Amino acid sequence: MAMSCIRLLRRISITKEAAQVVGIRGFAVAGGKSKKGSKGGGSGDAPKASELSKELKSTTVFGANILKDGADPKILPDSDYPDWLWHLLDKHLPLSELRRKNTETLTFDDLKRFVKLDNRARIKENNALRAKN
Repeated sequence: MAMSCIRLLRRISITKEAAQVVGIRGFAVAGGKSKKGSKGGGSGDAPKASELSKELKSTTVFGANILKDGADPKILPDSDYPDWLWHLLDKHLPLSELRRKNTETLTFDDLKRFVKLDNRARIKENNALRAKN
C-alpha cells in the first residue's frame, strides 16, 4: 500500500506555488536564476557538434574522455593499433551452422566457439529438464 502511494506521488507534478504552501523544499539553482528552456546538469562551455571543424572531428575521439581534467584522445594511424582490434566486428557463425559443418575442417577459433556454445546449450537443456521435475 505504501509503495503504491509513493509511486502515485512521484507521478504528480507539483507547481512551485503549491510546494511553498505545503512546505516542500526544492533544489537551489546555481547563479540564483534559472534559464528558461534549459535542462540542468551540463556546463555552458561544452563545445557543440556544429561548432567543431571537420579537421578536429577527424583527428579526435569526442566523448571518450572519462577524466575530469583529461582531454579527448587523438585518433592514431591504423598501424598503431593491434591487429585483433580490426576483427572484433567480424560475424561469427551461430551454433546451428557450426553443428552442420564437419568438426575436422573447423578452424581452432571456430572449434573453441563450437565447444563453448554446445556446452552452454547442454547446460540450458539440463536445467530446463530439472526445473520441470
